[in-house]
Amino acid sequence: MRMRESADVIVLGGGLGGCMAALAVAKMGLRVILTEETDWLGGQLTSQAVPPDEHKWIESFGCTRTYREFRDRVRQYYKENYPLTEEAKHTALLNPGNGWVSRLCHEPRVSLRVLEDMMAPYVSSGRIKIFYGFRPALAAVGEDIIESVTVESGATGDAVILEGACYVDATECGDLLPLAGVEYVTGAEAQSATGEPHAAITADPLDMQSVTHVFALDYSAGGDFTIEKPEQYDFWRHYVPGFSGHPLLSLFIPDVNTEDGTREIALFPDGSEPMPLWTYRRIIDRSLFAEGLYQSDITLVNWSQNDYFLGPIYGVPEEERQQHLKGARQLSLSLVYWLQTEAPRPDGGAGYPGIRLRKDVLGTGDGLAKYPYIRESRRIKAQYTITETDVSRELRGELGIRRYEDSVGVGSYYLDLHPTTVSNRKFYIPTVPYEIPLGALLPVRMRNMLPGCKNIGTTQITNGCYRLHPTEWNIGESAGYLAAYSILNDISPHEVRASKQHLEAFLDLIRRQGIETHWPEGMEF
Repeated sequence: MRMRESADVIVLGGGLGGCMAALAVAKMGLRVILTEETDWLGGQLTSQAVPPDEHKWIESFGCTRTYREFRDRVRQYYKENYPLTEEAKHTALLNPGNGWVSRLCHEPRVSLRVLEDMMAPYVSSGRIKIFYGFRPALAAVGEDIIESVTVESGATGDAVILEGACYVDATECGDLLPLAGVEYVTGAEAQSATGEPHAAITADPLDMQSVTHVFALDYSAGGDFTIEKPEQYDFWRHYVPGFSGHPLLSLFIPDVNTEDGTREIALFPDGSEPMPLWTYRRIIDRSLFAEGLYQSDITLVNWSQNDYFLGPIYGVPEEERQQHLKGARQLSLSLVYWLQTEAPRPDGGAGYPGIRLRKDVLGTGDGLAKYPYIRESRRIKAQYTITETDVSRELRGELGIRRYEDSVGVGSYYLDLHPTTVSNRKFYIPTVPYEIPLGALLPVRMRNMLPGCKNIGTTQITNGCYRLHPTEWNIGESAGYLAAYSILNDISPHEVRASKQHLEAFLDLIRRQGIETHWPEGMEF
């Protein structure tokens, strides 16, 4: 079946950036169609099951007002709906999982509930219309303008032709870019092109960051929840990455502070390791809840052991894409099986059969997240490309924060590159807090398309810090307001940046909407 739908703005992809782009458009009084490939909105936080990676100032400043509202709502949700201990109930900065990766480790389903609640008034009123289970399949383009985008359902084969004045690509992999002929980059750029010290010597568009299929576990000592031996287990059990002297399925993790770049880590809290793997991305710390409610903590597994880097999942033929998607799933299932049967125990034994794959936590039949965690997307060729020299702490030196007159947001995180698919390059480089220049949201040619996710004008290296939750949220929200402002003023997004009058008016708009466009002067970092 083929249908035709129209709205002022079409947002493709219902991750954090897509949701916020849609919400911003709706708040401006316009109609928006939002599509999502899975049946859960929220991307990184929900269907990919990754708790928020944030910076150290997040409780005070350095994010949008809506992101702060989201965080407050998550904490309030637990306080209103879960039987917490008295101490936890009165903890202002409640961290439900007490995971050490984030100040707000919590369940993906709670993120989903909060996001849906934030969008509910505009969905109910009809300003936001959501198509679940659809992904972009075709784009009709006239010169430098997208005229329509056709999305298709993987389950039914139904197609919907979507028409709007502006299109926001918030898909996880930048799927609209090749369909619409938008100029873009993938993989590793060459040093000669970007001038970045850590860039590759030779460009390789297929040398992309690893993906990870996250899963949820709990643990019941004495139980036996061993899964069926995965099809590819024998391969993964013996696989040793070229950059490591240890099997991938081991308790060795990357560590830039050791001579060989690795160190052994404890699995469970046993007093020997202040930050064991189990508590890394733990989303339920049972000690915070009424006694007996939980038999075990619940943790999400997004570890170096299930980073899949044997090949990319876009930019390759469909058969190869499916091969790598399957490989990523098999690696994660193999890690579960290894933990249950072969992981070394302090008592000299092997395996923890009481480790249980919690399928219910992520709403899937096999216990893996609905979608792999995507760290790197296709990236637009933009009016301004953010490079390592803009954010590296070492390269910025006394210059400090790179400030932009056209900044539409702020963020902070390390330049975090997980092993890539060809060269296996990886690094974790300190940065200064960064701003989001509007020029990085504007394609060099296409006039009515905006990136709303990890597909802005960064390099592979700077994508390593601009890809995290609060920044993606900010990018999507700013893109939504930019689309709405352009439509309401009958100009293109590019004209907003080109006109001093419009740029000032637009920046004033987003500041009034709670978007911080600059870091405080004189802040210490």
